[in-house]
Amino acid sequence: MGGFFGAVSHKDVALDVYFGVDYHSHLGTRRAGMVLHDPSTGFQRKMHSIENSPFRTKFERDLQTLHGPSGIGCISDNDPQPLIVRSRLGTYALTTVGCINNTAELVDAYIAQGAQLAVQSPGRVNSTELIAALINQKEDFVEGIKYAQSKIDGSLTLLIMTEDGAIIAARDKMGRLPVLIGTNEDGYAVSFESFAYEKLGYTNEHELGSGEIVRVTAEGWETLAEPGDEMRICAFLWVYYGYPNSNYEGVNVETMRYRNGHIMAKREKENDGIPDVDFVAGVPDSGLPHGIGYANESGKPLARPFVKYTPTWPRSFMPANQNVRNCVAKMKQIPVRELIEDKKLLLVDDSIVRGTQLRETVDFLYSTGAAEVHMRSACPPIMYGCKYLSFSRSNTDQELIARRTIRELEGEEGDQHIDEYADPTTKRGKCLLRTICEELGFDSLGFQTLDGMLEAIGIDRKLVCTYCWDGRE
Repeated sequence: MGGFFGAVSHKDVALDVYFGVDYHSHLGTRRAGMVLHDPSTGFQRKMHSIENSPFRTKFERDLQTLHGPSGIGCISDNDPQPLIVRSRLGTYALTTVGCINNTAELVDAYIAQGAQLAVQSPGRVNSTELIAALINQKEDFVEGIKYAQSKIDGSLTLLIMTEDGAIIAARDKMGRLPVLIGTNEDGYAVSFESFAYEKLGYTNEHELGSGEIVRVTAEGWETLAEPGDEMRICAFLWVYYGYPNSNYEGVNVETMRYRNGHIMAKREKENDGIPDVDFVAGVPDSGLPHGIGYANESGKPLARPFVKYTPTWPRSFMPANQNVRNCVAKMKQIPVRELIEDKKLLLVDDSIVRGTQLRETVDFLYSTGAAEVHMRSACPPIMYGCKYLSFSRSNTDQELIARRTIRELEGEEGDQHIDEYADPTTKRGKCLLRTICEELGFDSLGFQTLDGMLEAIGIDRKLVCTYCWDGRE
């Protein structure tokens, strides 16, 4: 997916931007970049691939040359960025997070005007460059940002750093991702993750609303475009993506996950009952707090029957190649045999997307001597590939284990009954659970309900994006 961090101050911010961007490393694995601005020397930019080594090791030496009272940086899963753009609006640095589904249409329209865009291998256009091209068609940054957001099918959240060192931050028009401002005695920070600036000594100042655009300087910040009334913030920020000590819309990630596990176990106790297991375990890392909540409510002991070996493979969704990712996921799982052999285990994971890695997990638990393996997903069955961010993006919805299973059970007719399959109390819902359970080799399988997940988040459900589960725009 990706994330960004910016700072503007009365002092040099190179270290703040360096550590602030590094604190977004859990959000992407391919690219990273930093741009600093100094009034005397202008823009300085460094970009690196981070597919095979952490952000810090690639950018540590760059700190010797990066300097200035303003800076922005990003972690990206896709294109090299931030970009430095020269245009009629002036020279500025730009970094974006989001998703564009209509790239070809926008590129064709732009080229039809006689303009040009650089092409990357294999024939792709840098999404951030495309955003810059849209912004530059208007008379100022505010109108340009609004225009870009209106033309895009998907989502767009961004940071711009202008020639005078100011930072312009814009949240997606539907607020699908967060943007927050922190402050200290010397200036301000703008971040995707709140803990990133809190750890650097900033305190919370403001959380942008949907579509809000702000300008931030060392002296303060001002709203350039007022927020809209609608919001569809991504639920996966709490379920999976967000770091434990981050807060979105006033709701902490870790405490939401505890509540989520608690709600799952409470509902199960009231219905079929908790399976007779020796231990409850969260699948590392984001499944752990869901598992803690489940264990506390179920009364079953919490344990860690396997751990991740993170010194070699620090991030869960690297590298990009799916086959290598599956192998890496398998190699990272180190069993604690004393907690597995002849034991009945109930695992809680954040989600079940394609099912490939979970199959590897259950196979290695049984091969280590587990007597039973029960699985619980902290969110409902994923029915639609995400078209707004990148969590469950797929070439086709049939890559998703729930949709693939529905098609196997009922052919194309099953697509007309997705709501029933998503409801575990219906005949079709029970059939889906049973079939996935048999395919992946679990002794039992359960999904959190959509109502239960939204209850755990605790904000108005109309403000939360649930497209992956119910197709709601």
